[in-house]
Amino acid sequence: MSGGAPSGGGPGGSGRARTSSFAEPGGGGGGGGGGPGGSASGPGGSSGGKVSVGAMGGGVGASSSGGGPSGSGGGGSGVPSAGTSFPPPGVKLGRDSGKVTTVVATLGQGPERSQEVAYTDIKVIGNGSFGVVYQARLAETRELVAIKKVLQDKRFKNRELQIMRKLDHCNIVRLRYFFYSSGEKKDELYLNLVLEYVPETVYRVARHFTKAKLTIPIIYVKVYMYQLFRSLAYIHSQGVCHRDIKPQNLLVDPDTAVLKLCDFGSAKQLVRGEPNVSYICSRYYRAPELIFGATDYTSSIDVWSAGCVLAELLLGQPIFPGDSGVDQLVEIIKVLGTPTREQIREMNPNYTEFKFPQIKAHPWTKLRNHRLKSPTFLVGKQTDSRAHAVMAGCSPATNSSPQWRCLFPHLESGVQSRTPPEAIALCSSLLEYTPSSRLSPLEACAHSFFDELRCHGIQLPNNRSLPPLFNFSPVVRAQPGIWGTGGAASD
Repeated sequence: MSGGAPSGGGPGGSGRARTSSFAEPGGGGGGGGGGPGGSASGPGGSSGGKVSVGAMGGGVGASSSGGGPSGSGGGGSGVPSAGTSFPPPGVKLGRDSGKVTTVVATLGQGPERSQEVAYTDIKVIGNGSFGVVYQARLAETRELVAIKKVLQDKRFKNRELQIMRKLDHCNIVRLRYFFYSSGEKKDELYLNLVLEYVPETVYRVARHFTKAKLTIPIIYVKVYMYQLFRSLAYIHSQGVCHRDIKPQNLLVDPDTAVLKLCDFGSAKQLVRGEPNVSYICSRYYRAPELIFGATDYTSSIDVWSAGCVLAELLLGQPIFPGDSGVDQLVEIIKVLGTPTREQIREMNPNYTEFKFPQIKAHPWTKLRNHRLKSPTFLVGKQTDSRAHAVMAGCSPATNSSPQWRCLFPHLESGVQSRTPPEAIALCSSLLEYTPSSRLSPLEACAHSFFDELRCHGIQLPNNRSLPPLFNFSPVVRAQPGIWGTGGAASD
């Protein structure tokens, strides 16, 4: 499966291109100059080829990531020798709580040193055709970990492993160890990533409030989003683009409100001039340049996805719930209006089909009210052809400013606003058609929406202190000039 075409993603699919090597094929997925119909990736869930354990309450999202291991430490040449199968035969998962399993594992960070690691209480917390995730307890420390097991192609390096080994940040799920194990079939090899376990996800937290017909406290929105932008600032400073930002991949501790970004199965070190697949990122959170088939995109696609997450936390539902690639574009246009020719060129210079219907932004007051009653309003189970009909049937209009205040109608009411105007302003600065016009993650951290977090004595609703938020030293070390001449790394 080296550098192959993307797998299909229907509803619930991840929209990930399944590639096996570091280099991605030019024009894969949506195609270099492909049109907006080139994607059918799933919304926010996971396909059969992807295990999103976070959405199930587990500690890490598991997915097929490109390639197989190279070298006993994961970074050298040659094929690693596999140990016995993991979990061992005869272990009754979730039942043999006292049975100890010992493996020879390599440290996740630092020098490639191997050591014996013993586990107990192994149980499955998620599975799919491309991987299984187990929860286990380290026998020595009694610490819970998540073990993500994926089938490897021995011919290629594993991109996710290479990326996770270089990342070290408080808002990134930590790779503790990794080891290889054999499978049931001859020459079958598995890579096992041992990661810190985090009990919840932003998706599940938000769903808890939605089911209770409550609005998530705005302080949690601020704390979660700030930490997400911190994590993005860090990985982008390392040249890494996550390419699958969504609530299911944001792990959180419900007590401390600490957030950690997980699932780097889609992540890639972006290199200027090197083509990337456009069939990437879960559908609801896909940047418009991906829908237009761009292959030379930047890490600003993560910023768009983060903007979608912010809007979803404020609205209590996805802001762009498209049923297909084309319908996704329809949903975006309802808010942002039709992109201008210049904006389309900025998203994908190779896109030459400018016979695009000019569509006014949808009156979101009506759309929001209907969606609260029925999420399928206007979107429903439309086919691509119906979506085209919706687009073609709209009256011509020029690209106008998004109706953000209409999207959050309670701003206009006499009651105290639940959605601060600063939140709307931040949304509009993240969800821009032109990638270079979007805020950078660090600029987002400096936005006035987060001013409350910088006030002394602010606490969470459970009376706990805020998690550590203001140490930007890892970003400054990677990009020394990022603060200019007079800035500070932390406050």
